[in-house]
Amino acid sequence: MSLMAFALTANAEEQEVQSTTQSSTIEVPQWVKNIKFSGYGMLQYQGEDKDGAHSNTFNLRLARFILDGKIGDFDWRAQIQGTNATGPGQPTVQLVDLYAEWRKYPEFKIRAGQFKRAFTYENPTHPITQGWRSYADVINRLSGFGDRTGERSSGGRDIGLQFSGDLLPNSNGRRLLHYQVGVYNGEGVNMKDQDNRKDIIGGLWVMPIKGLRIGAFGWTGSRGNMLDPVTKQTRSVEKNRYALSAEYSTGEYMFRAEYLHSEGWGAAAAASNVREIDYSKGNKADGWYAFGIVPIIKSKLHAKARYQSYRPQKEWGTSVNQVECGLNYYFTKNLELHLEYSHVNDRSLTKHDYNLVDVELDFRF
Repeated sequence: MSLMAFALTANAEEQEVQSTTQSSTIEVPQWVKNIKFSGYGMLQYQGEDKDGAHSNTFNLRLARFILDGKIGDFDWRAQIQGTNATGPGQPTVQLVDLYAEWRKYPEFKIRAGQFKRAFTYENPTHPITQGWRSYADVINRLSGFGDRTGERSSGGRDIGLQFSGDLLPNSNGRRLLHYQVGVYNGEGVNMKDQDNRKDIIGGLWVMPIKGLRIGAFGWTGSRGNMLDPVTKQTRSVEKNRYALSAEYSTGEYMFRAEYLHSEGWGAAAAASNVREIDYSKGNKADGWYAFGIVPIIKSKLHAKARYQSYRPQKEWGTSVNQVECGLNYYFTKNLELHLEYSHVNDRSLTKHDYNLVDVELDFRF
């Protein structure tokens, strides 16, 4: 009897230990396991000898902190940005990305939230991967970065809904046709629609051979609640734009060219959040750029050259033209140094020509 009682007692104690162990175990949901934290920083030195406005300064160009995750067939992203976009000593911190995308089928994906507009190849390119001191002027002014309509710097983003997909797989499974179309507020990041009219942006490109894509984009929309200096009343300003794009990327070689055209009045100052129409600047603008980045030492040193032109009034007398060259050096895949020289010809200045030097240390984590 004593032996039986001991056995029963031992068994009860063992079950109690197992029960306690099981009750203290917390099962982490799969969607939590799928969360990834990452980010990057961009440190900058820049100097220029513009007539009457010489400058040289260190700058904190950009810092971003990113959360990516997956829930079932949905991917999601939340991204916060810190930058000196408004000028040295005036840093801004804002939410730039917050979206979810249903990705069950490559032929048809749906994205909702705040994200990059479906306009141009350069707009969605990562700031570090893009490889230059900034996006081309025409991208900044006509793709929703520091827009000519006065919209505050939005990094090419807006709030809305986008449909996209890749079609026509060849015998190797590589898809030959891509489409994307989005509906947006038309006001940039973290802004509600001001006139209850939506921007519609679409793009279509073909990929006939590996690494090559040739496409076109269209954009029709408005920026609401703009003050008309003539009538002293507010109204919407039209945005009708298109872009023609070509890119070839293979290995460490990258070549891209784009032309953008815009019709619609601009604000008194770009990227200022000013809501006043400036009729003196005309209602048409355009611009283009072309660049090449090639390896000198594989995975270590790249050389680059870019030509760009932006005409805020679609007249040569207002054009800003730049010839740029430089080097990108990779310490590791997550740490790189960018060196760049730019000769600028700005027709709006009394002395058109000046020089600019830019040095950046960029890192990812």
